[in-house]
Amino acid sequence: MSIDVRVPDEQEGTKAVVRAWLKRVGDVVAVNDPLVELETDKVTQEVPSPAAGVLSEILLDSDAEAVPGALLGRISREANAVRPEPVEGLSLSASAPKKVQSFDKLRTNGVGEVEHRLSPSVKRAVLQHGIDPSRLAGTGRDGRITRDDVDAAVASATRVGEGPPATAPGDIPHDRMRLKIAENMVRATSEAPHVTALFEADFSAIAAHKKALAETGLKLSYTAYLIKAAADAMAVAPAINGRWESDRIAVSPSVNIGVGTALGEKGLVVPVVKDAAALSLEDIGGKLDDLTRRARAGQLTGGDVSGGSFTISNHGVSGSLLAAPIILHAGQAAILGVGKLEKRVVVRTVDGQDAILIRPMAYVTLTIDHRVVDGHQTNAWLSRFVDIIEGWPA
Repeated sequence: MSIDVRVPDEQEGTKAVVRAWLKRVGDVVAVNDPLVELETDKVTQEVPSPAAGVLSEILLDSDAEAVPGALLGRISREANAVRPEPVEGLSLSASAPKKVQSFDKLRTNGVGEVEHRLSPSVKRAVLQHGIDPSRLAGTGRDGRITRDDVDAAVASATRVGEGPPATAPGDIPHDRMRLKIAENMVRATSEAPHVTALFEADFSAIAAHKKALAETGLKLSYTAYLIKAAADAMAVAPAINGRWESDRIAVSPSVNIGVGTALGEKGLVVPVVKDAAALSLEDIGGKLDDLTRRARAGQLTGGDVSGGSFTISNHGVSGSLLAAPIILHAGQAAILGVGKLEKRVVVRTVDGQDAILIRPMAYVTLTIDHRVVDGHQTNAWLSRFVDIIEGWPA
């Protein structure tokens, strides 16, 4: 009897490709053993084995497009299952043994002891590029070296031997994530007419509340407050949490807020805090910390980055005062941009008189899909968002 191995259904329209098979045809596998890596523009995701047995077929090889539900391969559960003949055209089943032998030879030639288990794809990559795997810090599960780790080493010219770099000094080769980000940015600007509104917010109340919580031992980021305020502001303009459809504006029944998370030179991902409107500030902070930690460790799953109905770009954490991020994700109508928090001189009315005060201020922008909402709803949402920020209860 054979068990199908399929692409998970949680890709939510994002194009995925087969990055690398972690097992070869004929390998014995246990339940939940990692079988194959899939890569989207957001994450690299491992597909586990659905059953114990022998990997009998690989139907989608490396670089093949993997749509949700597509058949990746099959697991044979027959007790007397034997290793089948290699399938012509599938590079892993046909060439992996040869590559493993080459890698073993590489090790005996003194390239270095490897502390982490390497997948066939990674073995091929280190051989192809002359990478010393002992010099790589694995970011995969249990510290395993992944193809992303090898790609990063290639991009930074971390090589052994005498081979010249594949690119000129200073050039940065495209990786799949960068190509997908570029593709999505072009799509977003060509499909949706963007309009940006700018407000300013006084973060004095948030700063005081944050400090008071820290004194009790609970440390929250400003982003947690932004998520909570954004979720609560949806009540005055529900279409902000919607999307354009050919026959209607579809409003999401839950507020699922994605947060842009920078990965250094590797681009960014947008993990999603699900059902944020139903969560307390403390719960949001806990979920956000977990998602951010796993994003930077390369441990997000497809479910962590899917289902977003609204996005926040807290670009101020990297020093930007003002930006108008565009709507990167299909199926959303708006994105909030928050600039750097800094002390500025403002004029306020105190006891009926104008007074010059110093307050922690930040610019906030809301960029909208003008097909979905107009200026009235945009400004109503931003007004409510700023009111929540500035009126945060002590």
